[in-house]
Amino acid sequence: MPTPKNYFRNPQPFRVPTTDGKLIEEHVGLASTGTGQYSVAHMVAPPQWSEPHQRPEFDEITIVVRGRKRFEIDGDVVELEAGESLLIRAGARVRYSNPFDAECEYWSVCVPAFSPATVHREE
Repeated sequence: MPTPKNYFRNPQPFRVPTTDGKLIEEHVGLASTGTGQYSVAHMVAPPQWSEPHQRPEFDEITIVVRGRKRFEIDGDVVELEAGESLLIRAGARVRYSNPFDAECEYWSVCVPAFSPATVHREE
């Protein structure tokens, strides 16, 4: 039996199907590599994009590359610009949005990995 390698090269991220115009490319995580400990995704949110509030069971780090992004976290409003980052702890009630007139490009790291079963989006 061959010895497994201590690395995994992912030649193409898993593109998460969306209906809201947001691009989500998971490079490492449950959908792309079967990794449950963490996930890493590249995202582009279109202008005027938003999603429902959620209360994830994972920590999420966001790093903005281009544009701005708004976060509503337990009643506080935080806006990030390119070059800024934010850690939101598991269990916080959060809503992500891009209410601005330009795209927002960012990276997201979730620990443990993002899962639809543990994000707990409000309807």
